Amino acid sequence: MYSLDINFLKDRPDIIKPPTGNDRQAQPEGSMTPLIIGVIIGLLLPGLVGGLWFFLQQQNAQLQEEINGLKAQLGTLQQAEQQIKQLTEETNKVKDETAALASVFNQIKPWSAMLQDIRERTPPNVQIRSIQQKLVTVTTNSPAPATNNPKPGTPPPNPSANQITKLQIEGFARSFDDVNYLLLTLQRSPFLKSDETQLIVAKLDDSPGKLELNYPQNQNQAGGKVTYELPKMVRYSIQTSLNDVPASELIRELDRKGAVGLVTRIRTLQDKGVFQK
Repeated sequence: MYSLDINFLKDRPDIIKPPTGNDRQAQPEGSMTPLIIGVIIGLLLPGLVGGLWFFLQQQNAQLQEEINGLKAQLGTLQQAEQQIKQLTEETNKVKDETAALASVFNQIKPWSAMLQDIRERTPPNVQIRSIQQKLVTVTTNSPAPATNNPKPGTPPPNPSANQITKLQIEGFARSFDDVNYLLLTLQRSPFLKSDETQLIVAKLDDSPGKLELNYPQNQNQAGGKVTYELPKMVRYSIQTSLNDVPASELIRELDRKGAVGLVTRIRTLQDKGVFQK
């Protein structure tokens, strides 16, 4: 009998024989390339890191210089802002002073203009003897507390006295109609308050003057003086108050009455924008 001895492992192509000494010597030299590349990369990596660090340091220094420059500009701008704030405060102060001074001019009403207005409104048969400013005491009752059942014996509320300036015009007129005409014309005056222009006194009185005539001496009669009593006249007293209308609104009347100085000042303030035209 014959036996077959078959070894299938020898026929498998995937089994590689272990390299021998001759095989090692036959390996190509290019097998060292990955190692060389790794060494080069290992040497270059620290250089790249160092270069990047140096670049970042340069950028940080440049940014720090820019920050210092911006801080210097910020300090300059803050100083300029303080100066602007100070100038604004001074400007506002000057504006307030100008407005206060303008308000003073706006409240002035020259006596010459008011007297001229009163003279033009006085009828021919009326004579004005005096125009005076007087402090008049006006008594007003203070409001009482609201009580439904006041206690018996409770005193009345104390009157409070206020002093206000009034304008008092006194003189003589030929008749009561002339006095009424003067009162009506004064109530239409732009310098006076119409609702506070009132007739206080109007009564017949002796004429303030007398008519005296001198006649010459002749052969039959000695010289002398004859005095004639004038007819009685109406003595009146009118009380009024100055108007609160600003002078800038009465500029035409003031110009008509000859208040040239005040009109010039008001027009100058209007040109500068302090007053509205």
